[in-house]
Amino acid sequence: MVDTPKILVVDDDPWTQRVVTMALRELDLHISTANDGASALAKAVADPPDLVISDVMMPGMCGWTLVRELRFHPRLALTPFIFLTALVSSEDKLRGFRLGADDYLPKPFQPEELALRVASVLRRSKNIQAGAMDALRKVVPEHGFSGTLRQIAIASLLVLLELERTTGTLFVIHPEGNQRARVLLHDGRVVGAYIHGGPPLTGARAVYHVLRWPSGAFEFMTMEVEMDDEVGMTTTHLLVEGARLLDAATSGPDGPDAAAHDATHDATHCKA
Repeated sequence: MVDTPKILVVDDDPWTQRVVTMALRELDLHISTANDGASALAKAVADPPDLVISDVMMPGMCGWTLVRELRFHPRLALTPFIFLTALVSSEDKLRGFRLGADDYLPKPFQPEELALRVASVLRRSKNIQAGAMDALRKVVPEHGFSGTLRQIAIASLLVLLELERTTGTLFVIHPEGNQRARVLLHDGRVVGAYIHGGPPLTGARAVYHVLRWPSGAFEFMTMEVEMDDEVGMTTTHLLVEGARLLDAATSGPDGPDAAAHDATHDATHCKA
């Protein structure tokens, strides 16, 4: 028996919730709703959905923060996410994808197009998740696996490696081929990271740098890793801080250097 996919629709406008529900009525889905990011996050943690469709500008926790929080929760790291929003600039779309969205649809939207995109994202997500988990579970000491960051985001990959308590080295190649990152993991925890061919960054700062790469290729090799922990934080903490810095860097006027000191950015930027 195939479980009915669960869809969580997040929007502070009840009319939009109804329109989305009607647009998806021909699909075999179980649809629930939330009025803001905070309640959506609570619902997702209690009962993980198969897809989240969310607005950006909402009272309290906005959509930018919601997708980031979902991406760094172990049970929700691979949950597909579609932004459905009136924010239509190329900068907004880029920000959404960088934060981990799978698709971005502007308002007003055609119901038929939304239904097609939902079906496509669900189908693609099922294949990616099954392939990623299967690859991780088949890893043996003398083997590894590889792929692209368009197939699975680096943040989600690190969460999966943590869940499987995998030990080895993750190599990530910048899309332009001019930089290469080396991330060392012990029992799924990042204990060291280095950038080659780029800025001389190590540890957490090297991971934050890689999180900014929009695409690229990766290869994971299982091997013994015996070294002191140079990062000093869990994968979840590491990725949450990296996402905060990335979010601030892509929207703040002073760039990534100022982002490292802008702890209040998320709260102010999410206001309508």
